[in-house]
Amino acid sequence: MARYLDEFAVGATFETGTMHISDAESRAFAEQFDPQSFHLDEEAAKASLFRGLVSSGWHTAAITMRLIVDSGVLRETGCIGTGVDDLRWLAPVKPGDTLRIRGEIIDKAPWPGSNSRGTLRVRLHTVNQDDIVVMSQIANLIVPMRLA
Repeated sequence: MARYLDEFAVGATFETGTMHISDAESRAFAEQFDPQSFHLDEEAAKASLFRGLVSSGWHTAAITMRLIVDSGVLRETGCIGTGVDDLRWLAPVKPGDTLRIRGEIIDKAPWPGSNSRGTLRVRLHTVNQDDIVVMSQIANLIVPMRLA
């Protein structure tokens, strides 16, 4: 079932399911997309500021996207992302962590000059199993409006 701009309420919150990050998945992502030593090499990671292996922040961002899609919160709206504001990695994510997303609708408005779409801004916090916010961002989306 599609969900339209008028069905989102500013202040509404949601939470997704979880995803566990295995050591193998963390390293595979890093090998392909972010091959820094503290993502791949146990000894080098121990000598880093992290004092051990950590997952790539970009892996965390990709997992965040997957959890949002899997949650169904946007339910086949055909929404399109136009950007992300204030992306912050606030705490390291380690192989073995389990992540989930807490979201809040912070703004919505009609698209200027259009009666078929509008904008939605969603604050997203990616949190780990200890309820620590590891990443935050504000997603900017174009969402269809219900046609009259």
